[in-house]
Amino acid sequence: MRPVLTGVGVGPGDPELVTVKGVRTLREADLVVVPVGDTGEEGRAERIVRAHADREVRRLVFALTDGPRRDDAWDEAGAAVAAAYANGCRTVAFATIGDPNVYSTFTYLAETVRRLVPEVEVRTVPGVTAMQALASGSGTVLVEGRESLALMPLTAGIGTLRQALDTHDTVVAYKGGRVLPQVLAAVRDAGRLGQAVYGAALGLPDERIRAAAGLDPAVPAPYLSSLLITRPRTARGGRL
Repeated sequence: MRPVLTGVGVGPGDPELVTVKGVRTLREADLVVVPVGDTGEEGRAERIVRAHADREVRRLVFALTDGPRRDDAWDEAGAAVAAAYANGCRTVAFATIGDPNVYSTFTYLAETVRRLVPEVEVRTVPGVTAMQALASGSGTVLVEGRESLALMPLTAGIGTLRQALDTHDTVVAYKGGRVLPQVLAAVRDAGRLGQAVYGAALGLPDERIRAAAGLDPAVPAPYLSSLLITRPRTARGGRL
């Protein structure tokens, strides 16, 4: 039988947001692997897996910085999965926060494993994204009717954010904690700060969700912060 690699989205942090299919996949896999940072500490994905499956979890180190170390980490992670297949595993599940097809390290792992094990079958199990968790936690409707939605990482630059704010009805920005003052300035310049919601540590005990207008730009924010900006809606069905 062909080896199978499945990326399982486990949501932003709350173990209760994992799908039934996701839990079943994690429990039935021959091997479960999770991404960790350079320091190798337990991450969100691993904590969520352990909440649902009492089993061994293997950590794959992914470098968060650009350059050769990041590429080396991808190669090493792919080689570890390929070795697992060579040693008898048929199914490997990679647990990733959010969704495996949305800004996930699973993309790079799958590409690397395909090169090493051409016969591998790659599958994904969708997961709840930070965008959805922030909308739910803040009571915000993401989009309705004919509204458009733009999702981007702030690593793409503030200019990209400004363009999206001018073009789209709803804008969601990820990974903006390190440039929060510039982000807030861009949203304010667009006249949309009053409709902006900030979220960090979504689904975790120290979750923070609040109106972006009340944020102090001088206070450091986590790298994995999210900002959700909508337009005012004045009537039921007004955007149809």
